[in-house]
Amino acid sequence: GPGFINLRLSASFWQGQVQEILKAGTDYGNSPMGGAEMVNVEYVSANPTGPMHVGHVRGAVFGDALANLLIKAGYDVTKEYYINDAGSQIDTLARSAHLRYQEAHGRDIGEIPEGLYPGDYLIPVGHMLKEKYGEQFLDAAEEEWLAQFKVDASGAMMELIREDLSALGVEHETFFSERTLHESGRIPEAIQVLKDRGHIYQGVLEPPKGKKPEDWEEREQTLFRATDFGDDVDRPLQKSTGEYTYFAADIAYHHDKYVRGYKQMIDILGADHGGYVKRMQAAVKALSEDGSLDVRLCQMVKLYRDGEPFKMSKRSGNFITLREVVDEVGRDVTRFIMLTRKNDAHLDFDFKKVMEQSKDNPVFYVQYAHARACSVQAKAQDAFPGLDASDTSLMNADLSLLADESEIAMIKQCAAWPRMVESAAEAHEPHRIAFFLYDLASEFHTFWNKGNDNPELRFIIDGNEALTKARMALVRAVATVIASGLSVLGVTPMEEMR
Repeated sequence: GPGFINLRLSASFWQGQVQEILKAGTDYGNSPMGGAEMVNVEYVSANPTGPMHVGHVRGAVFGDALANLLIKAGYDVTKEYYINDAGSQIDTLARSAHLRYQEAHGRDIGEIPEGLYPGDYLIPVGHMLKEKYGEQFLDAAEEEWLAQFKVDASGAMMELIREDLSALGVEHETFFSERTLHESGRIPEAIQVLKDRGHIYQGVLEPPKGKKPEDWEEREQTLFRATDFGDDVDRPLQKSTGEYTYFAADIAYHHDKYVRGYKQMIDILGADHGGYVKRMQAAVKALSEDGSLDVRLCQMVKLYRDGEPFKMSKRSGNFITLREVVDEVGRDVTRFIMLTRKNDAHLDFDFKKVMEQSKDNPVFYVQYAHARACSVQAKAQDAFPGLDASDTSLMNADLSLLADESEIAMIKQCAAWPRMVESAAEAHEPHRIAFFLYDLASEFHTFWNKGNDNPELRFIIDGNEALTKARMALVRAVATVIASGLSVLGVTPMEEMR
């Protein structure tokens, strides 16, 4: 019958891994897996109607970390932001800005009317419009200023959003405007592609479930055969006014991505867009043989302070902004904590807990491991002034001295990093990196604590430069892998913690 071969890797194999890590530095774990295939990761894409709020933070961090992870795994990644600047919310924004424009001219505008954006963040926009147009549009009819104010106000909001994202360490390479799809005729073009492929027909939709037939108009319309590709119903592409549906614009946007050379597309959306996934994936399948779309939904983040929940709402202007979160706890803490749960699981963010210096706070625990690794290397130099601690010198240390089981366990954990990069990238799950780093930090702290009980397991052994040097090589390897992992998460490793 079939036999089993038990492979046991020798200690010398693991010791050799330390050299590999020091040789590669933070490039350790870079993989050729992606074969430089082009991938488009589209994330954030918040409506340009106000500053970023805390509800956008998780998708921004998740998308950014996923893009970094795919780059590390050898893909050619573009970070993209889709600007929703064509919908009715931009008309609302322009009207809200016109009120602030009047206010900038000294008029009393009273209470902001229901349905407009009341936030103070539009006050500077009013002043900008006053500078630009003087009194030209103060008493002008709406059709004279609406189109121009839409461009100006949404442009000002995008500037605000880019500053917010920058504070979070998120930098997109491409900003793609929905308006350009409408202006350049790309929507009928994409629909024509679907037509040519036989996926469009004129038909009448069934009345929606649970609605009284009187609020549903029975009319023939242009429909996409979404059900052929796994969606629940076929989808209309034009309204009765002849305008294209939001979905039609989205089809054109994804077709445009495909034409630009992205066969792999990833969209990061809020959990409230769950109903959108099937129809969008159906459209991408229908547009080409070889395009694929993965949609990742990010669940809500619940904010707490000292265990007490926070409330927020975007319209009323009393929401918690991304900037407030970053200003209070810092960019690195915000990013790391957002990746401590899988994207589709709820996440609790407690302003007090994320700042605690304890094992229960993963971001502190991982950063503390890196800072400890840096401090022990400095101490080794004090203990052995002649010790050459360059990577090249440490690579030539006598690594056979690293024979304790907890040393080998630490090396094994470090050596698992390249496989972790590949499996997390393949699954599109950057949170796995945060978990991996926590486990590695845990191995490191455990060894540190053993040294407190058993002097022979300390990193620095008085009078034994060879063993100290071998352990410094191990410490450098651990710090290197932690730094490499943190860079995927977009977090700066700390060299000292006060």
